[in-house]
Amino acid sequence: MIKILIFIVALYSLLLANDEINTCKKCHPDIAQEFQDSMHKKSSIYDDKVHKAVWDKHPDKAKNDYKCAQCHTPNAKTEDDSKQGISCSSCHTIKDVEIHSRVNKNVYATEPKTFFSAEAGRENEKTNYKIETSMLGMSTSTVGSPYHNLDYTNENFYTAQVCMGCHSHKQNAEEFSICKTDEEGAKDKKENCITCHMPKVDGSATTIRISKKHAFHGFAGARHKSEMLSQYVELSFEKTSDGFSVTINNKAPHNLMTHPLRVVQLRANLIRDTKTQTLQTHTFVKIIGRDNKPTMPWVANAVLKDTMIKAKEKRVVKYTDTLKSGDVVEMQLGYYVVNPKALKGLNLDGDKELQKFTILKHEYFRVE
Repeated sequence: MIKILIFIVALYSLLLANDEINTCKKCHPDIAQEFQDSMHKKSSIYDDKVHKAVWDKHPDKAKNDYKCAQCHTPNAKTEDDSKQGISCSSCHTIKDVEIHSRVNKNVYATEPKTFFSAEAGRENEKTNYKIETSMLGMSTSTVGSPYHNLDYTNENFYTAQVCMGCHSHKQNAEEFSICKTDEEGAKDKKENCITCHMPKVDGSATTIRISKKHAFHGFAGARHKSEMLSQYVELSFEKTSDGFSVTINNKAPHNLMTHPLRVVQLRANLIRDTKTQTLQTHTFVKIIGRDNKPTMPWVANAVLKDTMIKAKEKRVVKYTDTLKSGDVVEMQLGYYVVNPKALKGLNLDGDKELQKFTILKHEYFRVE
């Protein structure tokens, strides 16, 4: 028994160290592998080139006042810690979220070795690790995880309110809203941020208790596994007397893209016989700035332009190109992670990855 206790203490100590992910993957190999590739894991300036580029321009850098740490490196206490980005415990110890006008704040649990999680059918359970004996000590079994206790009673993990500490909104010193996610997407237990961005995928959540599926911990988004989100946007086609129209149906409870650096485009090609003609490209963007000029987020005090596709919106885009029977119209809806016009100002011009146009939806429509 003493050896077991020593083993548990050693494991917990390791969990708190910088190689937390290596500890977690002992019982959660699939989840740990997904998390390694996620933008949560790569949230620090050491792994996220876009975040670093913005921080390099920020006036607070000269004062070494890294306020972004609250969300980008929440566990950082030392320089080495700041390279770790978000960790497993960063999210699983969020007890509640304080609502504030400028930016929300996560409230972390103080109970030692306690992680919050969500699982249907266990909403009223709390599981502490223990060793049970039976038959006069001849048979032993364990309950729970040797690494941590589990609390399934936190409703924030079922509604996705747990995400709103960092993903709700952000205001600058001008009290201007830089970005905002509609909180309606963090209230419903059946469809919310978690069910969309962390959908159920094949594989057991843990090796201790085998399950067929688990919540995807790669966090599907604009920077990683965007194809998982393609189901939440639809393209439909209609031939008209003076051309045709394409409807973009954004089924998400927030703007198609919420980050002010993103640019969405609808591209079209007309395929007739063996020839392909490129049609007009429609661009959807939200540009913030000051004095009628685009600026960095901390300077902005106005929205200069906003054509971004809104939450639950069906945007109809019209084309005046005449179609014939047998024509095929190819439509591509995609985006740039960083507005191409902003790359140079962020010293990111020439970066092939950020110059890439990512296709979210690709459809062909045949004209009858």
